[in-house]
Amino acid sequence: MPHALALTTDQQRSLRCLADMMVPASAKYRIPGAGDDAIFADILQSFGQDAPHVGDVLQTLDRLSGGVFADLPPGQRDAVAATLREQGGTALTMLSRIILLCYYRDDRVMRSLDIELRPPFPKGFEVEQGDWSLLDPVRRRAPFYRKAAADR
Repeated sequence: MPHALALTTDQQRSLRCLADMMVPASAKYRIPGAGDDAIFADILQSFGQDAPHVGDVLQTLDRLSGGVFADLPPGQRDAVAATLREQGGTALTMLSRIILLCYYRDDRVMRSLDIELRPPFPKGFEVEQGDWSLLDPVRRRAPFYRKAAADR
């Protein structure tokens, strides 16, 4: 069951501000930032099992800000965000992953990258072949799993 995370209005404003700092809009490329209404709505719906991590980041953000992050002047936000990058750990990594996944799900962003708007299957995508010999150590490794009853 997904973990619920009810954000206050201030937490939502701060999260939107942080998301826009992570992925700002670009007038040059005509793409939205991660704080765009549609992208941010997706972010709010995508916490899932990472909800506790999101909550941890927002608490850290409040502590570092000495109040509401979104209410800080831009220069102070930059300083707080830099400190958050240093102290955020796994929680910030998980939140960053959520923000980026939602950002790259947006059709406008995909169009700006000249990526066809479609699922990868059934057509598939061309994948450059790599060096398959890199898997040789894995192939040589002894099995580390327990055989299922049907295999015995």
